[in-house]
Amino acid sequence: MRQRFITKYILLSLYQNFYKTFPFLETESLIEYFAFYGGTQDKLELNFFEDIEISMDNQFVQNLSETEKVISPNYLLESPYKEMLTAIARGDGKIHNVLNRARIGDGLGKDLIGDLVELDILSIEESRESPLRAHPKQAIKKHLRSYRIQPKIRFVKPFYRFWFGFVEPYRKDLESHMGDRFIENFHQHKDRAISLVFEQLSNLLLERYICTKDPLISKGGFWDRHSEFDILSVTKSRKVILGECKYTSRKVCKNELTKLREKAVQSGIKVDYFALFSRSGFSNELMTAKPKDVLLFGLDDFKMLLDN
Repeated sequence: MRQRFITKYILLSLYQNFYKTFPFLETESLIEYFAFYGGTQDKLELNFFEDIEISMDNQFVQNLSETEKVISPNYLLESPYKEMLTAIARGDGKIHNVLNRARIGDGLGKDLIGDLVELDILSIEESRESPLRAHPKQAIKKHLRSYRIQPKIRFVKPFYRFWFGFVEPYRKDLESHMGDRFIENFHQHKDRAISLVFEQLSNLLLERYICTKDPLISKGGFWDRHSEFDILSVTKSRKVILGECKYTSRKVCKNELTKLREKAVQSGIKVDYFALFSRSGFSNELMTAKPKDVLLFGLDDFKMLLDN
């Protein structure tokens, strides 16, 4: 199976093109609408002067048959593709967890993923966790024998993730123009749709911020048997930057930094800088007593991504 990453060129290009189509959007709205419709602005008639609920109703309740034409090839809406894509969109993306959730065998599942990677529907993000064995004959502790180091599967276009995570599960209702359950679920969980995109854009922002000083040689999320981290980047000078992204209505406080430091210790990561990214800013305590090893990024900083 050929493996790819969602490179900065793909996601950044999609984001910049989205902004060029809707330059009137403020940063927060730009990120949110990009998480729902990213990659489709040239295929759908989108009106962002209307309320988000009206937009959802118009695109997915009243005009589902037109909106679904964006999904290409159209066999993605059929079994077994739709089950697998829904499992990716609604789960943690780890490959074996996806196949178990979709109830698809390893052989068929990996063939399907391989096809979709070739079509640029999906991308593979490899795990950077160290192997459990330093050499082939090394014994593994009993509680780790069932543990698997797994890559994660990502959608290339945000719209596809939104469709299979939020729209496809309510398809029967929507085909009958019944949108109550879809809209209710959207309101309850829309931040989940936005959070991963915010995390991916934060990775790009950190790379752009640091590139002129000390370019990155390794980047992306990091997960191991202890924890998961939104960002773990390594610079050319071997500085390690560990990051956390918070897309919530609450300001990020000092406690979040403390928890991130503790998680780093648990995973045995020696960190040079901690980076925090926040939708809603930072507490006065954190801003006033910001340690020298901490980088803080708010919504205004994301404007840096719009410069070519």
